[in-house]
Amino acid sequence: MSDDLVLPSGFRSSGLHCGVKSDPANPDLSLFVSDRPAALAGVFTQNKVCGAPVKVSRERVPRGTGRAVIINSGNANACTGDRGLDDARWMTAETARALGCDVEDVVVCSTGIIGHFLPREAIGSGIPQAVSQLADTGEAFQNAARGMLTTDTFPKLSSKTANVNGAIVRVSGVAKGAAMIGPNMATMLAVIMTDADLSPAETDAMLRHAVNRSFNCISVEGHTSTSDTVFLFANAASGSGASDDVAHAQLQTAIDDVAMELAMAIVRDAEGADHFVEIDVCGARNEDEAHRIAKEIADGPLVKTAITGADPNWGRIVSAAGYSGVEMEEEEISLFINDVEIYRAGAPTEYDEAALSASMRENRDVSIRLQLSHGEASVRFWTCDLTTEYVRLNSEYTT
Repeated sequence: MSDDLVLPSGFRSSGLHCGVKSDPANPDLSLFVSDRPAALAGVFTQNKVCGAPVKVSRERVPRGTGRAVIINSGNANACTGDRGLDDARWMTAETARALGCDVEDVVVCSTGIIGHFLPREAIGSGIPQAVSQLADTGEAFQNAARGMLTTDTFPKLSSKTANVNGAIVRVSGVAKGAAMIGPNMATMLAVIMTDADLSPAETDAMLRHAVNRSFNCISVEGHTSTSDTVFLFANAASGSGASDDVAHAQLQTAIDDVAMELAMAIVRDAEGADHFVEIDVCGARNEDEAHRIAKEIADGPLVKTAITGADPNWGRIVSAAGYSGVEMEEEEISLFINDVEIYRAGAPTEYDEAALSASMRENRDVSIRLQLSHGEASVRFWTCDLTTEYVRLNSEYTT
């Protein structure tokens, strides 16, 4: 792990195995703590069927006295009724008791299989251990990132610094996610922390800005899950905040960059994927229309399988844009794959199809750019291809 991947000032973390997962080698409990009261905001799944931790945490943000988030993996605590809500509140109460803080200042996440009750005994024994192991080291940060994982193949961490009014401000974050990924957000969790001095309202607004440009711009198969959660803590330990427009922009950029790096890591870890796909929709009337077009392309199974087969099948991409619900004419569309123009103003171009197919086959990264002639708005989206390995992995997930 890079020495740059460290926690901001005033934050500690830990991660360990407590027994939610059967394999002792797989951590399943993570804790992130601010040593001082922090502004705390959260953004959650838009699925109407959502996990108990989402319901409990939604009630507690935004706030100005946030202290911690406790996270278990291996069990989503979703679709578990009143018992699930009791268990989620119990997790926050046990964590608050061990930390010596108010229960309302602790939020909670769970990720894993839906419809199973939490093993209280395992988690109850793990929380005091997690508190005792809290540290501000890179190793502790890495352990906490690993404790969040389910089907992920690697932990996802990011850290950025900004010089704000003469003070070094750090923004660091972790995320988990590899499948059931489809805007708005999906089976993904993220915790972003900063030692910037922000109000709860600023924290909430800056988090939403970042999420809309990152986690809401990724898709693996378009399935919005029950547990999606992104938190942002800001504890003011650096002594510097968004005191003017320049400082605000610097902090927003750092938060955006961390969120985007984590979001892209989720897509790069997509289950069974062979290709990482970056989609740019340019020249739209507004960002909303650009987003709608990009999402349809990213979610299109025929688009994704064409990429798996290294097939520059522009018809599938253009038709996906056409059914996005955005008003357009064929003559207003041009299309590029890996910077090769293959469709111009409503008609195919002459290009070396074999060479383009080879570039798609031989490179993990594929770029798609759909150029409209409507305006100046643009959106960048990230997705992956759809492989037989993805089908195999998800067909065997619970059995």
